[in-house]
This record gives sequence, C-alpha cells and structure tokens, in this order.
Amino acid sequence: MKKRIGILTSGGDCPGLNATIRGVAKACYEMLGQDNVEIVGISNGYYGLIHNICREMKPEDFSGILTRGGTILGTKRQPFKMMTVIGEDNIDKVKNMKKTYKDQKLDCLLTLGGNGTHKTSKLLSDEGLNVIGLPKTIDNDIYGTDVTFGFHSAVDIATDAIDRLHSTANSHSRILLCEIMGNKAGWLTLYSGISGGADIILIPEIPYDIDKVCQSVIKRTESGKNFSIIAVAEGCFDTAEAKLKKKERAKLRMEAGITTATNRIAAQIQQKTGLEARVCVPGHMLRGGIPSAYDRLLATQFGEYAAQLIRDEKYGMTVAKVDGNITANNLEDIAGKTKFVEPGCQLVTTAKNIGISFGG
Repeated sequence: MKKRIGILTSGGDCPGLNATIRGVAKACYEMLGQDNVEIVGISNGYYGLIHNICREMKPEDFSGILTRGGTILGTKRQPFKMMTVIGEDNIDKVKNMKKTYKDQKLDCLLTLGGNGTHKTSKLLSDEGLNVIGLPKTIDNDIYGTDVTFGFHSAVDIATDAIDRLHSTANSHSRILLCEIMGNKAGWLTLYSGISGGADIILIPEIPYDIDKVCQSVIKRTESGKNFSIIAVAEGCFDTAEAKLKKKERAKLRMEAGITTATNRIAAQIQQKTGLEARVCVPGHMLRGGIPSAYDRLLATQFGEYAAQLIRDEKYGMTVAKVDGNITANNLEDIAGKTKFVEPGCQLVTTAKNIGISFGG
C-alpha cells in the first residue's frame, strides 16, 4: 500500500538532522518498496506546514547527506504558545496545518525537533493527524529518551572549545569562563565540562553561590595553579535567583544591566578575587558542522525505527533510545516535559569526586 509521508525539521538546527531524514527515506524505500513511497519535504518547519510550502522529493535528494550539517529542508522557530493564537495576519495556524496535510494527501507527518516541536506534534496528533516525532536537540532534554541526536556532536564541539582555553588561560594566568548553550537543562555543559577538564561547572539544576565559586578559584591559586576553567550553562542562576520566577530573574538582570549570567560571574570573580577573568562564547558553533560518528549512527537508527512505525501504522508516537534500545514513546507521555540533570545523579557525583566544583 502506497504511503505519502511529510517530513519537517523545526526549531534550532543541529548536526544529524540530514542523517535522520536520510535514514527515514532509505528505510522506507527498502521496507515498503520505492514505488510505494512518496516523500514530501516541508520547508522551514511548521511555518512551511502552515503556508503549504512543500515539494515532492526524489530518492536522489537523500544521497550524500549523511555527513552534511544543518537541514536540507530548512527550519524556523514557531513558538508553541502562539500556535493556537490568531495574530494580526488573521491566520488560524492549526486549521492551516490540517489543510496542508489534507491538500498534500499525506498519510503521516514526521516532525524532527525538540520540546516545542513535540508539543505541537501532540497538538496535531490530538487534531487527528498521523504524527511521528523524532527527538532532536543539542540540549539532550527531551523526556523519555536517554539521548537525542545532535547532542553528542555538540558535546564534541564544546569540549574542543574548552580544551583550547587551557593553554591560553595558563599563558595569561586568567580565569576563563566558557558559556555553553543550555537554557533550562545542563546536560551539554555537564558532559563537555567533565570531558574538557573544567575546574568548575555551573548548570541550571544546581544554583550556585558566587562566594563558593570564588573559594574554588582561590583554592586552586593557593595550590599553585595559575588559572581556572569554568564551564557555564547559559541558563544557570545563583541561589538568590533560585527563589525567583523566571520572569522576575530576567527583570532583575535587565535592571542591573547584565547581559548574561556568564558575564556577571566573570565580573564578580574579578571583583572578589582580584584575578583577571574573561568570557568565551562558542554560541552557534555548537550547532554547526558535520555530525559525529555517534550521531550519524543514532540518527540512522532513529530514522529506520520511524520507518518501522510508518509501515506498522503506529502513530502518535516519538522515537526514543531507552536502556540502549531504540523504541518509541507516546507523544502524550512526553510532550511538555523536560529531562533535567538530577543533582544527585552518578555523573554529577563523579565530577565532584574528582574535585570539580558546582558552586553549591
């Protein structure tokens, strides 16, 4: 039986998106027969679904993209909280997405993205569309899966950035802070911080005390170390801010003229210790470039499993890796939930036991 499959990539890009698209396509062609599969590429995420920006793809479109970074479909952020809101353009986004699905004669829709993408996927599933999600994010914070594709590639890049700070920090006797993406969850900072030999790791799940951070820096100086490396998640906050709501924290920082938590921490360290502190921000470099071998493998496995779900007509699901096995979760069980670092988890304990401070 012929299947017409729509695919979109939504939210921030990351290495492994194209590898996943390729995995889906190759597995569908293999399992269902090339003549029984039609794949429709939807441009720029849900924006393309809303505005019916689609094109029918050919088998050759999926050739040579295993190692290609970014996404051949393009991506765009469409905040979930605005999906059911009709704005000044007078567009009913949910109605339009359902219409595009129908006009394109889709049998199912594959959505590659993070937490926001999965919330919209569930919304469309609840509206009666056949949806399958695939977990993409460098933050590794999607609930119900051990790992997301894109995460390990970003860990490699962030680790390399931290690696390169050691020699220059040593040369100039400086405290160097590396700001790592991760607004809500600290997985990327935790993994790269340990892998890159950071002395202090600051993540949102463990609010820091700036005095304890400074004590750790001074302790290293007194032991004969002339520099310190601090891995900082962009979304981290101190113990006083932990008592505030997110909007209150943002307002407080804006009033104080603070651009990022990392810049504030650097200024406080310099003021309290007298040691020179500088900030390095790899930023969107963490999203760029070719996927690692691990992510190519994981993306291929995820794509192939999605093809199995299509073949078996199991919809309202999202692919996952659990205890080493590729499987799937119900969208309703994971959408809207975030996987956070547990402060008492084994990896945090490992870091503490080798002398890494979390400023807590």
